[in-house]
Amino acid sequence: MKLTNGKILLYIGIAYFLLGISPFAFGKQFLEFANKLFFKISEGLIEFPLLNGQMNYENFAAFWFVYFGILLIPIGFLVDYIEKTTENIPSKFIWSYLIVVLIGVYMIPFSGMTFIMLPHAMYMAIQKRKK
Repeated sequence: MKLTNGKILLYIGIAYFLLGISPFAFGKQFLEFANKLFFKISEGLIEFPLLNGQMNYENFAAFWFVYFGILLIPIGFLVDYIEKTTENIPSKFIWSYLIVVLIGVYMIPFSGMTFIMLPHAMYMAIQKRKK
């Protein structure tokens, strides 16, 4: 089995999801979400600080960490399919991915974006340039 960029994205997505729901990360928040049957896990605009609300940052972080992992899974499948059929990932995808990762690195420097996804995005760009 050849390790493709799509499979790497798929594995990163699975790792984000599993880590996010684990007791080591956001397990407590996801138990609360499950108790609500994953419905209305946030008060929405009522929590918005501009409207004098108090945001629940732990729930916010838990949701986006896991949701980002879930979003990476189908993207990984798609990139893997493209690599297998055309053997060529579009440059627009690679540059978009790199830009999203760089924004994440800037905003949260000590994260998986910096240590896992940035090297992968750079590898994809270098790989594309060599072709």
